[in-house]
Amino acid sequence: MTATERDITEDLIRDLLREQHPDLADRPVKLGARGWDNQVWRLGGDLAVRLPWATQSADALLRKEHAWLPLLAPHLPLQIPVPQRLGEPSERFPRPWLVTTWVPGEPADRAPATRGAEAAVTLATFLTALHRPAPDGAPTGRDRGGPLADTAEHLTQALASATDRGLIREPDAVRAVWEDAAAAPEWEGPRLWLHGDLHPANILTTNGTFSGVIDFGDLFAGDPACDLAAAWILLPDGAVDHFHETYRPSPDTATLRRARGWAVLRALSGIHIGDAGVHGRPGGKPTWGPPAHDALRRLTASVHH
Repeated sequence: MTATERDITEDLIRDLLREQHPDLADRPVKLGARGWDNQVWRLGGDLAVRLPWATQSADALLRKEHAWLPLLAPHLPLQIPVPQRLGEPSERFPRPWLVTTWVPGEPADRAPATRGAEAAVTLATFLTALHRPAPDGAPTGRDRGGPLADTAEHLTQALASATDRGLIREPDAVRAVWEDAAAAPEWEGPRLWLHGDLHPANILTTNGTFSGVIDFGDLFAGDPACDLAAAWILLPDGAVDHFHETYRPSPDTATLRRARGWAVLRALSGIHIGDAGVHGRPGGKPTWGPPAHDALRRLTASVHH
């Protein structure tokens, strides 16, 4: 990761607002979260400021959200951070930044969904609404959304590393799920809008079910299997089938096979990030481990059905 040279503080944010959006500068400012790409600061009760801080790619991702999310938001049944203002690079802060709506709730890696049936319907309804054909100019995925077979090297490395660390008990079962997915027929339908990064830290919960979806930096158009992987990653035991029954159009067998493969990759990533957090390594987040292990357990069980 490449950190922003200047520290992000309340005073810096207030200065940026005074320069470019002075009507918002007197609102209370409070740190909300430090994410993988951006820091999020609450701005009053209903807005947030998102500033890139840890990756160079974050600049383009923020501009992508500013361009596309306002068009998608009216069609979505869950709250998302809708861009309201764009901040341009300046001497005080040499990168773009956003003012968005604030989405209340707790990240699902800290407060998982517990009302399985309701959460399954909520997630399926959200993805049904999002997965609409995208226009020709829609963005493509950074490292996902293409043929699953292209991820073979990444799968091999991630699985071997996790196995060496004693994090995976049945590596052959994990590989079997992914190999079955990689052998499935590819998507032949239209390129659909996808969130692209549906892991537990990007889904918010309230009272045991999903209430918001955040961080659309990986928004792109492609194979819906990439997003449908979220059913195994986000839902509690016993809820995946209910999700598939609710999602429209009903996913065919090949799409569900590919979705399992993408879910394996996401689970392995979460396991590594969780382990790094437990042992204090850079970029680690201990809360990512438990839901990733649960997902891999569900996936290796599902390959027999």
